[in-house]
Amino acid sequence: MQQNIEQLIPHRDPFLFVDEVESATKETIIGSKTFDDSNSWLKGNFPDFSFIPGTIIIESMAQCGGAGVKLLGITDGIFGLVSIDDAQIFEGVTFGQTIKFVIKNLRLSDKIIKQAGEAFVDNKKVLQASWMCVKLSS
Repeated sequence: MQQNIEQLIPHRDPFLFVDEVESATKETIIGSKTFDDSNSWLKGNFPDFSFIPGTIIIESMAQCGGAGVKLLGITDGIFGLVSIDDAQIFEGVTFGQTIKFVIKNLRLSDKIIKQAGEAFVDNKKVLQASWMCVKLSS
């Protein structure tokens, strides 16, 4: 699925954390991100381990979910992340690894998006969380 992520969500470099939305249905959105040297400002978080912060991976999943919903044409406007629930980090992710996001749409309306997601590296689950976004502007 070919798309320009910047046309789908308002985030811009260096805070754009989705490379691609591979597929999007009303039930599931799949996307990916590989953090590389262009994201070197994140390396100060765990300099001895080169881990991507878990909160950034959650933000990545929310961005992926938002881009997928926008691709589907279900919602319109600008949405912002307002809550994160049940976040669990199972393993660190390092720079250069591709993270695959599998996002489930739990609730989609004109004003609220509720989603849950899992992040995988090499088919191994590294993180899971659920979150809610609300419409900030039209």
